[in-house]
Amino acid sequence: MRKLFAALIFMGCALSSAAQNKYTGFPSLVWPKLYDIKFEKKKDKLGEYDKPVFSAAAKSLNGKQVTLPGYMIPFDTGSKGANFMFSSMPINACFFCGVGGPESVVQVTMKQPLTFHDKPIEIKGILRLNDQDPDKMIYILEQGEFIGEVEY
Repeated sequence: MRKLFAALIFMGCALSSAAQNKYTGFPSLVWPKLYDIKFEKKKDKLGEYDKPVFSAAAKSLNGKQVTLPGYMIPFDTGSKGANFMFSSMPINACFFCGVGGPESVVQVTMKQPLTFHDKPIEIKGILRLNDQDPDKMIYILEQGEFIGEVEY
């Protein structure tokens, strides 16, 4: 009887542990790799700018499909869009409005227009690293697809 009781307790702990490891969007395993970046001063015909120098971890994601949780920041007014900014932080703390840096946002082009969400969502697409065009964001997600709202 003791062995049966001990086995049930062990199985209960194992199942409880497995349930706690369920990934629900946050924390992301990709964003920390994108945060690992340095910048060097460069000049072009328009003046000086900060050129990104990507880490090996970020470079390993270039051209690969990634899944990112985050917050939509629309370019245009309206309730739908296929092009928008995507931030790892809520809008009040993002690159444009708060404490985040350029490494905390991704420029997104979706396959299909997406209705604006004010809650965190998950999207996937092909990640491109941009160190050539200072008029675009340093991270670009192409062929984006909506996965769903993030449960937290």
